[in-house]
Amino acid sequence: MKIVFISNYLSHHQQPLSDKLYALTDGEYRFIETEPMEQDRRNLGWGFSETPSYVLQYYTDEHAAQTCQTLIDDADVVIHGSAPYETLKNRLLKKKPIFIYSERLYKAKVGYYKLPVRAYRFYKKYGRHKNVRLLCASAYTAADFAKTRTFIGKAYKWGYFPEIKQHEDIDALIEKKQPATLLWVARFLPVKHPDVPVEIAKRLKADGYSFTLNMIGNGELEEQIRQRIAEENLSDSVHLLGSMKPEEVRTHMEESEIFLFTSDRGEGWGAVLNESMNSACAVCASHAIGAVPFLLDDGKNGIIYKDGNLDDLYGKVKWLMDHPTERKAISQRAYETMIGEWNAEAAARKFITLAEAVMRGEKAPFPFDSGVCSKAEIIPDGWYKNNGKIK
Repeated sequence: MKIVFISNYLSHHQQPLSDKLYALTDGEYRFIETEPMEQDRRNLGWGFSETPSYVLQYYTDEHAAQTCQTLIDDADVVIHGSAPYETLKNRLLKKKPIFIYSERLYKAKVGYYKLPVRAYRFYKKYGRHKNVRLLCASAYTAADFAKTRTFIGKAYKWGYFPEIKQHEDIDALIEKKQPATLLWVARFLPVKHPDVPVEIAKRLKADGYSFTLNMIGNGELEEQIRQRIAEENLSDSVHLLGSMKPEEVRTHMEESEIFLFTSDRGEGWGAVLNESMNSACAVCASHAIGAVPFLLDDGKNGIIYKDGNLDDLYGKVKWLMDHPTERKAISQRAYETMIGEWNAEAAARKFITLAEAVMRGEKAPFPFDSGVCSKAEIIPDGWYKNNGKIK
């Protein structure tokens, strides 16, 4: 099977899936980049010392563009991510299978008066084409597209599939974690809410807890957060570690007991959730983050709090601190979720099975009942309610 994945550029979050697809198709897989990676991401270690052989650049010159376009036109299946819509024109005319790979459309709330125009535009782009389906890189993607009357009944659970590490003894990893350690990893941006973990630290200290909160990243709010840590006399407990390479971040995850994920609905997916769960952290995450409804089963392999509700978050962090046995069980089940289902190997195999069903002409195939490539239900923004229980 010839599979082409076209997106802006290959990152360490996409490479594991690409490696598996390349292997499972006996080298018939290609990843086409449509633009160079930004320098600031390269500085964070997102680049590659050696570009994988399956990667091609559409943007270098006219000959490269034509070569890439031919691959897109002739492939059995195309996955279309952050790339120009025009690259699909020939496939749409030939009615060849396409999977649109998308985070949610409306990271900011949209007025309903705007929906009719957007519905018409998206229907022209996707809705009238029967061989176009949706890979949802957010639990809210299906609902957002449904507002435009597209991909209803044609949306699949998907996501990002960063490297998954298998540990010989997961119990030993959990036992060796530094006691009472909390970790937060993100850029210091408003959408990530770096002020929230500092507020949680303030409350923990006021209630007499002994703990360490490490915060990894940098950004526009960093100095503001640094000042607040000093003003609240938290410097002995809260440490800003700056930005670091992905492998260094994973080391900190493996040493930390609790991972705080405080982004709002602007977080399309949130690959740090995959990574922290794989590192056997007990995650406490906002319900509005795209990956959360797909990956977390509240109270079993992670804890979900109502976005923006600091009392809800603090109560759950305290519960994790006060219940080490339950916390360790949650950590282990988080690890098992990544090893057993939400990983590049499972995603690649399931996608090929799904693609084969589409190529056989099945109109709306759903070969899997749960997990990756199963049906993406329409989840409204307000699904988290009833005193913190999931509906």
